[in-house]
Amino acid sequence: QLQLVESGGGLVQPGGSLRLSCAPSGFTLDYYAISWFRQAPGKEREGVSCVDSSDGSTEYADSVKGRFTIYRDNAKNTVYLQMDSLKPEDSAIYYCAAALSYYCIGYVHFEYEHWGQGTQVTVSS
Repeated sequence: QLQLVESGGGLVQPGGSLRLSCAPSGFTLDYYAISWFRQAPGKEREGVSCVDSSDGSTEYADSVKGRFTIYRDNAKNTVYLQMDSLKPEDSAIYYCAAALSYYCIGYVHFEYEHWGQGTQVTVSS
């Protein structure tokens, strides 16, 4: 079964950092744009960041711009989300998703072919 596997979530204090990883099972990410979404309790799932498969161009939601960095390591077939200066409002389940596209396509859920199971990020003192 083709799927994505996230890792790297956990509990961190405000101002701290975490790095999330997204790796595929059963396929290569070479032709996929990869996005990170998050969903907090009682809220809709929202798009956080995207990296394309063309030249590694990136996009960020305004709420994380300047604090989060998305990048891909093609040799490891993995996409990372480096999260710095974390705030309590960043607490959520984080999901990675793959869209068969050279370019980022926005954050419409049904346009993504593959999803991970999610990893919990909690920012609290």
